[in-house]
Amino acid sequence: MHRRASQALVGNGARVYKRASRIGGIMSFRHRHLLGIEPLSPAEITTVLDLAERYVALNRAPDKRSDRLKGLTQVNMFFENSTRTQASFEIAGKRLGADVMNMAMQASSIRKGETLIDTALTLNAMHPDLLVVRHPHSGAVNLLAEKVNCAVLNAGDGRHEHPTQALLDALTIRREKGRLHRLTIAICGDIAHSRVARSNILLLGKMENRVRLVGPPTLMPAEVGALGVEVTHDMRAGLEGADVVMMLRLQKERMDGGFIPSEREYYHRWGLDAEKLAHAREDAIVMHPGPMNRGVEIDGTIADDINRSVIQEQVEMGVAVRMAAMDLLARNPRANTGREGMYV
Repeated sequence: MHRRASQALVGNGARVYKRASRIGGIMSFRHRHLLGIEPLSPAEITTVLDLAERYVALNRAPDKRSDRLKGLTQVNMFFENSTRTQASFEIAGKRLGADVMNMAMQASSIRKGETLIDTALTLNAMHPDLLVVRHPHSGAVNLLAEKVNCAVLNAGDGRHEHPTQALLDALTIRREKGRLHRLTIAICGDIAHSRVARSNILLLGKMENRVRLVGPPTLMPAEVGALGVEVTHDMRAGLEGADVVMMLRLQKERMDGGFIPSEREYYHRWGLDAEKLAHAREDAIVMHPGPMNRGVEIDGTIADDINRSVIQEQVEMGVAVRMAAMDLLARNPRANTGREGMYV
């Protein structure tokens, strides 16, 4: 019901976007970069989501172009492969009118021995306006942000954070459930290796939700007791009464030991199927950040169920959220003519 209602609200996307774009005074976002969810207040999270709603409408209109970033340069630096996230950022930048460049980091000077700081300084000399970075090591994006004058967006760094994924998940939940507070949300699977889980735990906690972590003991982070969440290793108990079921990918590339007995056993105990999902609320939605391992974390029938799964909606919301984030970060430098003091 919520899905049909939300789609009807933005049915005439162009008119909704143009009307909303004339409304001023709601943009309260005074960060230089978007490196994580942790520094954001609930009001700032709401600001991003409210602006993203406008871009959902624009993205559904026949003419999807905007000139918000006209004349600005966006550089995407992905040290890890991620077709979905990189494509989303690229589409977002182009729809906003930015000049977008994708750097092939696997073939860059990094491979010839150049350090990340040297690369940052070289890029900084070219005066980009927005730098989107994905890196396999936690903290690398923060380090790079200290060396450049432009706005930096974290597209995922190691096990640290993936802020735009959490924001797009939040927008999806808000549109489907009509609110983003006082919900019971079960985050299931490989918590220990997941930056998506960390960012979602932070965001959902700030917005006063009840968060449960569900998975095997070997895939729970050591600091789980300090996260302010419920923890259970029983999938059925973890899904009991849940409004949202958020499945996570089993990240085998980040594992250096025997964290699970076998994929078959993992699916039997922690994979989402119809029998386990029946313990959640009747109107519970199913989420997954992708890419999915069907038959490992989630049954393919559940993933494709248009009445329960919002996985494709998450992809759509990703473009809108990234447009909103880049728009907000670009507002301060565009309001100033000089380089110094351009960021608040």
